[in-house]
Amino acid sequence: EYSAMKFLIFTILGSAFMLVAIVAVFVTPEVGTFDMTALSTQATMLTSAGVLIPMGGIFWLFFIGFAVKLPTWPFHTWLPDAHTDAPTAASVMLAGVLLKMGGYGMLRINVGMFPGQAVDYAWALVTLGVISVLYGAVVTLRQTDLKRLIAYSSVSHMGLVLLGIGSVGVAHGELTVAGLNGAAMQLFTHGTITGLLFLGVGLVYDRTHTRYIPDLGGLADRMPVVAVALLIAGLASLGLPGLSGFISEVLVFLGAFQAYAWPTALAVFGIVLAAGYILWMMERSFFGLRRERFADLTDASLVEAIPLGLLIISIIGVGVYPAILTDVFEMGLQPMVAVINAER
Repeated sequence: EYSAMKFLIFTILGSAFMLVAIVAVFVTPEVGTFDMTALSTQATMLTSAGVLIPMGGIFWLFFIGFAVKLPTWPFHTWLPDAHTDAPTAASVMLAGVLLKMGGYGMLRINVGMFPGQAVDYAWALVTLGVISVLYGAVVTLRQTDLKRLIAYSSVSHMGLVLLGIGSVGVAHGELTVAGLNGAAMQLFTHGTITGLLFLGVGLVYDRTHTRYIPDLGGLADRMPVVAVALLIAGLASLGLPGLSGFISEVLVFLGAFQAYAWPTALAVFGIVLAAGYILWMMERSFFGLRRERFADLTDASLVEAIPLGLLIISIIGVGVYPAILTDVFEMGLQPMVAVINAER
C-alpha cells in the first residue's frame, strides 16, 4: 500500500506539471491547438508561447513530468519501492514500458518542440544525468535485495538517457545524431535487459522464496537456464561488446563527449561500478556456496523459458546488428538535429 500510494503521488504531481505546461501552450495567442505535429513542424506557432509562462519555464514543466516517469535523480525514490513490492509481471511492464515513456517524452517534446531551450539547458540535463549515473551505481553497490539492486541500477542507466539528450549542447561544430540515437537506443535496450533481469529474479524468488542475496548461493547447478539468462542480461547491462547494451552506451558517450567531455568521462566511471554490482550479484547468488535447502530446486519450465529466450535473442541480435534499430531511430531524430543545427 505504501509503495502504491507513493507511486500514485509522484505520478499525479508529475502529470500536474505537464498539464500546466500543456494549458500554457494552448491558451497563448496564435497557438490554440494540441496538435504535436503542427507545433513541431511550424516553429512560428510556438514563438508566441511564453506569454503566461516563459518558454524556459514551459520546457522545465514538461521535463519534470517526464523526469518522474524516467525516473532520474532526484525524482527516483518511488521506483525501488514500487519494484520491490510489485509482482514480477508488473516489474517487467514497469521497467520495459512505463519508464521509457519519460525518455520518449523528453525526445519528442523537450527536444522536438523546444529545441532552443534544449540547447540552452543541455548543461543542466547532463549534470542531472551524470548525478543519476553515479548515484544510482553507488547506491546499487549497497543493495542486498535482488529487485532493489535492479531498480537502483535502472536509475543509473536512465541517467545515460539524459546524458545522450544533453549532447544537443555541443558548442563546436555541428550536432550529430549519435547522442540522441544513443538515448533512444538506451530506452529500448534497457527495457529488454531489465525485463530479462526481472523475469530471472522472479523465477529465483518463486523457487527459493527469498530475494536476499546473502541467503542465496550455488543456484547455477540447480537453475542453469535462469543463471545463463541472468548472466547474459547482466553482461549486457554493464556494456559487454556484442550485446545490445554496448551499442547504446557507446553512442551516448560518443555524442555527449563532443559537448561535455569531463562530465561524460565521469559518467563512464558509472559503467565500471556497474561491472562491480552485476558480477557481485551473480557470484553471490549463482556461483557462491551451495545451500542444502536449495537441493531440490527446479529450473525454468518450457513455458517460462520461452520469454527468457526471446529477450536473449533480442539482446544478442541488436548487439550483433544494431543497424536494425539505429537506422530507424536516425530517420526520426535527423529532423530534430537539422532544426538545432539551423538555429546555431
